[in-house]
Amino acid sequence: MANAPNERTGRRIQSVEIAFTILDAVRKNDRPSITELADELGHSKSTIYSHLQTLESEEIIVREDDGYRLSLQVLDMANDVRNQVANYDVIVDAVDELANETGEIAQFGIEEHGQVSYLYKARGNQAVETASRAGGKQPIYSTSLGKSILAFLPPDRQEEIISKTTFERKTPKTITDQASLYEELEEIAERGYAIDDEENIEGLRCVATPVRNGTSVVGAVSVTGPASRITDDYLHGELAESVQRAANVIELNTKFS
Repeated sequence: MANAPNERTGRRIQSVEIAFTILDAVRKNDRPSITELADELGHSKSTIYSHLQTLESEEIIVREDDGYRLSLQVLDMANDVRNQVANYDVIVDAVDELANETGEIAQFGIEEHGQVSYLYKARGNQAVETASRAGGKQPIYSTSLGKSILAFLPPDRQEEIISKTTFERKTPKTITDQASLYEELEEIAERGYAIDDEENIEGLRCVATPVRNGTSVVGAVSVTGPASRITDDYLHGELAESVQRAANVIELNTKFS
């Protein structure tokens, strides 16, 4: 008798995969037509049409003229997701306050599928804009949010993520091998916070600290700013302390809410 597929490597259902690639294409494009979706995704028009009909009947997409867009039901689902993964209102208040205090970009992220996913982002009065946004993802090994989470995960989960990571040199300072990453994770675990020293985007430095619930890691909170303002003394001193205070506020309010 064949072994049952486990939850991470189980059998894949092609029709579901096609549906999700269609949703992703609809999300990224401005009301694409059936022909445009078929050309982009490499499926026949009949296949695309059948899936669109199903998605429309489930009210996940909306047909407008000759094109399609995601429905507001997706937004409603996103709101539910935010409240399921963390104490969202507490996070918003703490991250907003951190952004106002530092004047920079403050963010909260969680680990999903071996990457860091952004849950919330706030901008201070002198913030330099970045490409990150709620729902977006970045590599776990080149971001302070990702590394601060990774350093405090259980060893088996940490090893699982790192073993499956494909390292890409995003800047000259990016970590590109497992040994260097493990070495840095040890340092992060000792000092309690992680830094991104222009490792993900040249010209930007970040500091992040994990938010924990007992022994588990809920996520992490960070501040990002230009290297011209984020000096070494500020990064490892006042800024790291501010981020750690914000994480502590989230932890306490989550614990007693």
